[in-house]
Amino acid sequence: MRRKFAWAASAVCLIWLAGCATPKNHKNYTAFRVYAPRSVLVLPPLNQSLDVKATYGVLSTVTMPLAEMGYYVFPVAVIDQFMKENGIPTADEMHKIPLTKIHEIIGADAVLYMTVEEYGTKYSILESSTIVRLKARLVDVKRGALLWNGDVDVDVGGGSGGGGLTAMLVSSAINQVIASSIDEAHTVAAKANTQLLTTPGQGLLYGPYNPKYGTDVK
Repeated sequence: MRRKFAWAASAVCLIWLAGCATPKNHKNYTAFRVYAPRSVLVLPPLNQSLDVKATYGVLSTVTMPLAEMGYYVFPVAVIDQFMKENGIPTADEMHKIPLTKIHEIIGADAVLYMTVEEYGTKYSILESSTIVRLKARLVDVKRGALLWNGDVDVDVGGGSGGGGLTAMLVSSAINQVIASSIDEAHTVAAKANTQLLTTPGQGLLYGPYNPKYGTDVK
């Protein structure tokens, strides 16, 4: 009798836990499938972080995951320079360019607008943490329709390891010196862009230049 009661109680608990679970829903890709972009223009991201390197740290790592997903990506450095030479020097100004102008001059199917909310390495006495937080939206150029939007938060810890307090303090100091000479967040930005754009059910659908194009329609 006790065994039956225990089994029944366990079953009820499992059902209750299942009902409380809230898995992340897949994106709605209806507009994405209807307009099916082939080429993507990436504008330099807006920077809301405290690190001046954030915009180009993220921009320089976004082409690879987009291309691997099967899209033609307009060369980001060329577009950035073209904008500056035509009197549009900042990311904020670039994001305000009318879509009609982008269609007329560049001919992209879609524009990827990105914002860097956090970028850089934070230090405590014994450890460090490099964080990149992004949000993005993909917009159809001809119609202005929102095709996709997403966000990502990647936090990579750099613990000082074991070996006693003195060793940990020395390791932490060394990590800070190394980090001051290189942009660790640049590496994390690459991971963030890949996670943002390629995660199944959350990132982009496969583009026409990927062999898997059309296999994720369901």
